[in-house]
Amino acid sequence: MSRMPALFIGHGSPMNTLEKNGYTQAWQAFGRHLPKPRALLVISAHWFFGATAITAMARPRTIHDFYGFPQALFDVDYPAPGDPDLAGEIAELVKPHWVGLDRDQWGLDHGTWSVLVHMYPQADIPALQLSINALQPLDYHLDLAASLNRLRDQGVMIVGSGNVVHNLKRLQWDRADLAYDWAERFDDAAVEQLARAPGDILRLREHRDYGLAVPTPDHFIPLLYLAGLAAADGTPPEPLVRGYSMGSISMTCFGLGAAMELRKDATCAARLPEGVPPDQTNM
Repeated sequence: MSRMPALFIGHGSPMNTLEKNGYTQAWQAFGRHLPKPRALLVISAHWFFGATAITAMARPRTIHDFYGFPQALFDVDYPAPGDPDLAGEIAELVKPHWVGLDRDQWGLDHGTWSVLVHMYPQADIPALQLSINALQPLDYHLDLAASLNRLRDQGVMIVGSGNVVHNLKRLQWDRADLAYDWAERFDDAAVEQLARAPGDILRLREHRDYGLAVPTPDHFIPLLYLAGLAAADGTPPEPLVRGYSMGSISMTCFGLGAAMELRKDATCAARLPEGVPPDQTNM
């Protein structure tokens, strides 16, 4: 089996679950055009707590970890199976890092299922989540990601789900395609850093807009997993989709070992998402 691609998805609002737009069309294209994985390991911004754990239940529940949205969003169910055996294998693989096996507490949160309902709508691929350990320094996540890279040779697709820029206090809810200048600058810097030296991704902390772009680390850390995988692989990731939402959210998606697969089909929606200006889209 060839090495599976790895992805970072800028997931944005939970409403992307229900909407048809350039981003959701791109996610659909990822599922159609990339090799079908044996399993999915997702690092979601929304499982951010004080331990490193992996879902290890046979049937992970669909978690609606938000409020104030339409009932239709709470009615979404994503019944993908889990894979307890694979969870145990991953816990062994990453030693001496300790990873707890969560058999009954978490499940699949909206950082995971809001994307997977578009990529794999049949929910027939086992899906596991790896938590973000909020007590560990940022370089811990780069190191842990590198130890996960061998999973890609075993048919596991690793997906980080967050946002390069994510500042909820600065949102302009009525400006769907707005981008603040500082959001664009930081997003551009992330693209440049990943292309030049993904293993040095933490240099972005020195960027003048880091404090505005990353006021909390939860949505930024999934990007570190893609950077760590890229550094271990010796291959820079490429931006697959670029764009912004409501001023202070970046919707940029990156792929590691994915771009050439997507380019095989010139009609791939990820090439130029509908509704996203060409100067904000990069394949």
